[in-house]
Amino acid sequence: MQIVAGFGLKGIKPRVWDSTSLYHLKELQAVMISYADFHKMPSQRKKAMEKGLHEHLGIPKNVKLYLDNGAFSFIKNNQEVPVKEYAEFVREAKPDWFPIPQDFIPIPKMSLEEQEECFKKTMNMNFRYYQGDYVPVVHISNFLEKYIEQIVNSKGLSKKPCIALGGIVPNLLRASKAITYKKIIDNLIHFRQQFPDKKLHIFGIGGTATLHIAALLGINSVDSSGWRNRAARGLIQLPGTGDRIVTELGNWRGRYLSSEEEQKLKLCPCPGCQQHGLEGLKASGGYGFYNRATHNLWVLLEEARQIEEHLNIIGDYETWYLEHLDNTIYRPLIHKLLQEVSQMAKNYINST
Repeated sequence: MQIVAGFGLKGIKPRVWDSTSLYHLKELQAVMISYADFHKMPSQRKKAMEKGLHEHLGIPKNVKLYLDNGAFSFIKNNQEVPVKEYAEFVREAKPDWFPIPQDFIPIPKMSLEEQEECFKKTMNMNFRYYQGDYVPVVHISNFLEKYIEQIVNSKGLSKKPCIALGGIVPNLLRASKAITYKKIIDNLIHFRQQFPDKKLHIFGIGGTATLHIAALLGINSVDSSGWRNRAARGLIQLPGTGDRIVTELGNWRGRYLSSEEEQKLKLCPCPGCQQHGLEGLKASGGYGFYNRATHNLWVLLEEARQIEEHLNIIGDYETWYLEHLDNTIYRPLIHKLLQEVSQMAKNYINST
């Protein structure tokens, strides 16, 4: 499973993809940036279109560059989504991966009629941009079955090698009227069963625990800006567990590091911890942010690597995760998911 590290034009540091950077993460294979950033900065947009995104941002070709359409940002700021400008940017700037120009995200508190309208508008955009390398977008919602039905019945969309799934974040964050964790999992299982041969990308999953769910479902890639957002709030991620406060920046709530966790961090092999230690994580300003952000992304990459290792190489995931993962919210879901995956495998064997 590929971890796609989200970043912004105003926050391009730490340059974790740069082999000359002190914060270089050689395991990183993909990054994501939003078109909304370029729309706000015409000069940057122009340069990216002239040089191409890789050259303009100084990102090596071996690091895949994903482009987000920025639809959520535009709507949040009450701006019209610049569909034609986005299409022009894609054509000239040449990102490696890009979704349709606009999707209409159903917020859990919306009425059923409003969510249906989002579904219809998103599918209309999927149909309009089925040609080329545009990735169709669907949303985890009450209309997932209709998404599946229309994609299956479309000659163009049914041949697409990749599909992106959105709408998960507000539900995972327990927004008002959010669907249950169980329903989210059931939706994801159902979607994967319907499209077993397609590459699936999930927008916005980036916690260490949710990576386990994505991996068990055979999700191919997930993107996250959480590694930066947490760092800006004075938070770090720890392997197999939740966030910890290392420095107080605002009124964020959460757990502080235990003495045992501090001892483990002293042995952390990420570039930030290796060079600057625990004091680097606790520091304020850009220096502290770079260390925390690098640490958080390294943790995500390492968590994904370990999941892959225990699932597909060693083969002891069912016992390993019980010792490794102490997140009380997601462990029951992972247990259920393992049972579902096992049953899916049995059904497949019986049918062949």
